[in-house]
Amino acid sequence: MTKRIIGLTGGIATGKTTVTNYLASTYNLPILDADIYAREAVSLGSPVLDAIAKRYGQEILLADGNLHRQKLGEIIFNREDERNWLESLIHPYVRDRFVEAIIQSSSEILVLVVPLLFEAGMTDLVTEIWVVHCSQEQQLQRLMQRNHLNKQQAQVRINSQLSLAEKVARANIVLDNSSSLEILLKQVDMAVKAPSVN
Repeated sequence: MTKRIIGLTGGIATGKTTVTNYLASTYNLPILDADIYAREAVSLGSPVLDAIAKRYGQEILLADGNLHRQKLGEIIFNREDERNWLESLIHPYVRDRFVEAIIQSSSEILVLVVPLLFEAGMTDLVTEIWVVHCSQEQQLQRLMQRNHLNKQQAQVRINSQLSLAEKVARANIVLDNSSSLEILLKQVDMAVKAPSVN
């Protein structure tokens, strides 16, 4: 039987983690998370971290040699060319880790959580695409609150991704997270029980 591989994506701060936690706890689905692989890619001693330090200097590192994420964020969220450079190093690593995990998994359903599913060109890894979305105002408020950002900083981060409308247009299943948690989770239940789209 072919695996059902759900690509879960959406905009920053739209509720992907809420959906992921529910899929893991209620349905015991294996979750493969691009953010975890991306953190691995820049871990201490990694070739990617060495390349980052070479490009931006030692001040991009913390005292213990780990990446200073906040400083890197200030650079890449304000300069598209630098963001593209960094992603060209990290995305191939993340893709390799996904491929490896998919091959090794015996589960019939897998969930790949990939915030940059479209931007990173990873749609070929999944059999269906779920997009979590909410209104622009909600997204902005949630991001400001979660990451302690001002409005301008939050907007820059939102603008660095493909627009939510474009993601929704390319989704097989759209999960609307603009009202209550209960309503969102009911949509997730329906999506899990829906026949596979491939």
